[in-house]
Amino acid sequence: MAPGVGTNADSPIEIQADPIEVLRRRRSSKWRTHPPDVLPLTVAEMDYPLAPPVAEVLSEALGRSDTGYPATSELGRALAGFADRRWSWCIEPDAVTAAPDVGVAVVELLRALTRPGDEVAINTPVYPPFFDWIAETGTRVLEVPLADGALGRHLDLDRLETAFTRHPSVYLLCNPHNPVGRVHSRDELEAVVRMAERHDVTIISDEIHAPLMLAGSTFTPMLTVPGAAGRTISALSASKAWNLAGLKCATVVTGSPAMASIVERFAYRVRLRAGHFGVIATIAALSDSDEWLDQLLSTLTRRRDQLGVLLAERLPTLRCQLPEATYLAWLDCRSVGSGSSPCDRFLERGRVALAPGPHFGAEGSGHVRLNFATSPELLEEAVDRMARALSP
Repeated sequence: MAPGVGTNADSPIEIQADPIEVLRRRRSSKWRTHPPDVLPLTVAEMDYPLAPPVAEVLSEALGRSDTGYPATSELGRALAGFADRRWSWCIEPDAVTAAPDVGVAVVELLRALTRPGDEVAINTPVYPPFFDWIAETGTRVLEVPLADGALGRHLDLDRLETAFTRHPSVYLLCNPHNPVGRVHSRDELEAVVRMAERHDVTIISDEIHAPLMLAGSTFTPMLTVPGAAGRTISALSASKAWNLAGLKCATVVTGSPAMASIVERFAYRVRLRAGHFGVIATIAALSDSDEWLDQLLSTLTRRRDQLGVLLAERLPTLRCQLPEATYLAWLDCRSVGSGSSPCDRFLERGRVALAPGPHFGAEGSGHVRLNFATSPELLEEAVDRMARALSP
């Protein structure tokens, strides 16, 4: 059995998280930002070992001192094969361009599609770097908050239509949505494309969490929506689903000559900045790790469901719509306080580090984001600590 994978007669295969003593030897920011007595459930990094095909290809590269510049010619074929198997999405391999990460790709796209002072529409609360990428390009944020209803947070199509009447140059979509874990439906995305056509808005779709569909959810790639190809560019990466963020590789995908011409303006310089290890690890992830990914999704679904039970039992004053995708949970802690005060309290009194809600926009006041891609034991301990932090 592969390292990190466990099972018993009564349950499906589950990926086992590394022991805490091993995790604390990691040198990534998740494990080096806080003192050793803090449990970090912050950035989107999982506590599981690498997928065996990924670990093997990296080990083999080191063994032959294969540490040179990246060759990206196989990357498009790997993504096309994965997208066809998982989502029935037909991608032309030549329509795939390598980039160091999704952030670099989005910044270059914004530079190509906007002028300083233009507006870029985003749905808040949203991944904090969205604000940084927009600021870096001299454009302005146009916040379009998600609706919050019986089904949890979702696209507010009426509010988005109103925002589009201002003719923002770009709509930067998070699909699936981070931090709320919403998987936008095909109907919602079709409506977005229709209004983008009416108001001549270009769409950049950040689909970095697309491989992380939890049980019962179906991902719709934006470029499979009718009419999207002529005004949409998508950015994807294996970094979240396979823990490869430090290896630096993402992909930019187009579906029409018009959008391809935009990417061609920066493709050469961006492609060269991808990491060699990132490229070969991504190819192995997309080509040879389907079984491991299925095990991961089963594991994450169980951790999500465990979190729901723990919150109901031990933190009933908090509100959480459990995510449909990703391993990130968005907790409404406004019963505890506003701004960053709940996050501060969990850290100071409970020694649990979470992502503070205000970093995700004004809509995040009184919220925290929790990463549940860990062991059942560590997740339970974290929730217990959070409950103790709220005790009188």
